[in-house]
Amino acid sequence: MKNIVTIAGGNGSAISITALKRFIPDISLSAIVCMSDSGSSSGRLRKELGVYPPGDILRAVLAMSFYDYNLLKDIFNKTRFENAGKLDKHSLGNIFLSLSEKYSSFMDGVEALKQAVNAVGEVYPTTLEKNNLVAELENGDIIFGEGSICEPSYDRNIKIKKVWLEKESTVTAESAVMADKKENKEVPEIYLETKKVLEKADYIFLGPGDLYTSIIATILPEGFKKVLQKTSAKLVYIFGNAIHSDGETGPTNFSEAVLILEKYIGRKFDLVVYDNHVLNNEELINYKERGWEPVNYDKENLSEHNILECDYERFGGGLCSDKLSVFLKEIIGL
Repeated sequence: MKNIVTIAGGNGSAISITALKRFIPDISLSAIVCMSDSGSSSGRLRKELGVYPPGDILRAVLAMSFYDYNLLKDIFNKTRFENAGKLDKHSLGNIFLSLSEKYSSFMDGVEALKQAVNAVGEVYPTTLEKNNLVAELENGDIIFGEGSICEPSYDRNIKIKKVWLEKESTVTAESAVMADKKENKEVPEIYLETKKVLEKADYIFLGPGDLYTSIIATILPEGFKKVLQKTSAKLVYIFGNAIHSDGETGPTNFSEAVLILEKYIGRKFDLVVYDNHVLNNEELINYKERGWEPVNYDKENLSEHNILECDYERFGGGLCSDKLSVFLKEIIGL
């Protein structure tokens, strides 16, 4: 049996998990999810209740279910309460995990949810030390919080220079301006169980998802990159083919995204998977409506990299887990 690990935010994890879980029991599948979300429902729950952001880990657990993911997603996550007082705009799953943390513990809530949906794999937070994502832009400005980085209000022509995590208790919007100048930043540590599952991995799949706020945010806890640098596992980047046109101000070129992620990890990928589907006019319109923008595919700037070009586009636009699973099966060698 091969040990497979995925690394990403909630939506990206769901795509790779759904593609891989059909190979159980031939594989052992674990997902590692970032814990710095500060927007939307998760952000409100963090501020109002002081809990962990539940949204990303919720989607990963639902994707691990033996049952239909889309149905569970509609019940536990997509449906947002209305005319329900303080519950407005929250989802059933987010409320469940937040209340579980208050009543017992966050990980007890994750375990209970896994049992409720009959999860076929494991889901781990990248860290259990509450934290915030901070970014420095190319002009020197500091942006505090994943929500403000993911949905920028600043000039989108100004690119992100670098990002880091800081423990929630040590950083605020005001102090974040000076945070990167500290000699000893208080960085959250990798969750012990997460470290263990990484050390046992045969294949580690990063992505798909936003570069900084989903993937890099997941590998930033102290000790995480060291494990990736030492592992004998095959490291695979599932890139996709697009970026959020109104999202984080990261790279718009394929090669730049790959090289930036490798710089944060400190080693080269064994393989990069790219969706080479040629978008028709209808799909381009759909991409625009959903806030997506096709990336500039400049593979000539990655001549020394191993790149697998394959079509795993969903009908009408977006990544298709069913199609992706065919190529992942070949990569794993099942």
